[in-house]
Amino acid sequence: MTKRSVSRRLVSCLASPKFSLNVLCLVVTVFVLLQIWSFHITQQPILLPPSLFTYLKEQQQEPEQIISENETAYLVEKLRESVTFLPLKDLRFSNKPLEGHTWFMSSLYDNQTKGEVQYQEFPSESSKGRLLCLKGVDEHDGSWNYYALAWPQALPVNASLQEGLTFVSYNHYSYGNMWHGLSAMVPFVAWSLRNQCESPQRWVLYHWGELRFKMGNWLSEIITATYGQNTEFLRFVDENKPVCFQKAVVMRHNEGGMSRERRMEVFDLIRCKARNYCNISLSQTSKSRIGMTLLMRTGPRSFKNESAVIDVFKRECKRVEGCELKVSYSNNLTFCEQVELMKMTDVLVSPHGAQLTNLVLMDRNSSVMEFLPKGWRKLAGVGQLVYQWGASWSGMRHEGSWHDPDGEICQFPDTDRRCMSVYKNGRIGYNETYFGEWAKSVLGKFRERKMENVVGRNHSYGSLDGCRC
Repeated sequence: MTKRSVSRRLVSCLASPKFSLNVLCLVVTVFVLLQIWSFHITQQPILLPPSLFTYLKEQQQEPEQIISENETAYLVEKLRESVTFLPLKDLRFSNKPLEGHTWFMSSLYDNQTKGEVQYQEFPSESSKGRLLCLKGVDEHDGSWNYYALAWPQALPVNASLQEGLTFVSYNHYSYGNMWHGLSAMVPFVAWSLRNQCESPQRWVLYHWGELRFKMGNWLSEIITATYGQNTEFLRFVDENKPVCFQKAVVMRHNEGGMSRERRMEVFDLIRCKARNYCNISLSQTSKSRIGMTLLMRTGPRSFKNESAVIDVFKRECKRVEGCELKVSYSNNLTFCEQVELMKMTDVLVSPHGAQLTNLVLMDRNSSVMEFLPKGWRKLAGVGQLVYQWGASWSGMRHEGSWHDPDGEICQFPDTDRRCMSVYKNGRIGYNETYFGEWAKSVLGKFRERKMENVVGRNHSYGSLDGCRC
């Protein structure tokens, strides 16, 4: 068959009405199938990892869009639904809450720099730009309160957003106790000093992951004085409605990790702010004056014979030129009266107890004398050292502690831990000879320091105009 005959046959076939109809049906069928397939694809979930989703979203600004607005909304909704809340209190670490990175928000790690406070900040590079979200209203079990991280564009369902800066505090101890509460506050002040004196709009308080809604009055006043505004403690009202924070800073190790220099810097600011708040002059007192204060307690850990103790210190004070003795009870003083009293105090004499926290309000290089009941030396552990640490951290001089050798009788050997319940709130006796010699020595050393112009160099204000922040 020749090429010409083949061509004629092909032309006649293509010209056939039957063949044309078959081709038309095939084209229509293919077109319909393609449309159905395209419609089906747009209905399927496009599950992308967050990093790829972020990349694709950025590409939308290009002329040729990679992902449609509907698909973006769908992905955002999926991200919103994928936010996972974990218990604030991780029960896996309930028997060792202070080891490692604690049972509080245990899946996250702190920012750690030698000598600086340990903290978490949201959003940040470590959180990949995600915000901190909290939910739960439990005041008795921290495992029923929760935390999660979420992208700002995909907050959890029913979540509300708190604008501004929020401080989130975890405290293993009580916010009502002056010392323990102050230990929880100090790292936040350190963070503010390192961040242009930034102030929080609110605080969220946790104790073992359980919500708390207030601090002791003394500490609340300290915070108000330091940040220049009344303290707002956030309340969660609905366990099913998360609260997310535009910016949050979390502390869960108190002042752990801070160098002594950093701690003194913080206490200098707190001292300065408290005096400004109470309208107390920042100027130094007379070089010739030495203020000695007996800050007394009533009830547990008070002196059995107050008048005898007062007489001993009054006698020794009279022997030192310029010494003035004051006897006060912290429970009878307002916050500002305590600030003013400490401003005038160079030598603080007091039993072990929360009232000794006031020592941080004295001028640097002031002296502290501490008294404890029987049994504390052997059984109280490191808890009896907190005011020695506090004196060192705030720039004071702890001049030692007197442990009463006499006191309550315990039915067990005096090294038995069960005896601590007997000794803990015991009252304190006195030793006239020892107290007299001790007071004479402390006053003498302080007088020498004052004459050498060592006392009063607070380095606390940072400028001639007042406090650093």
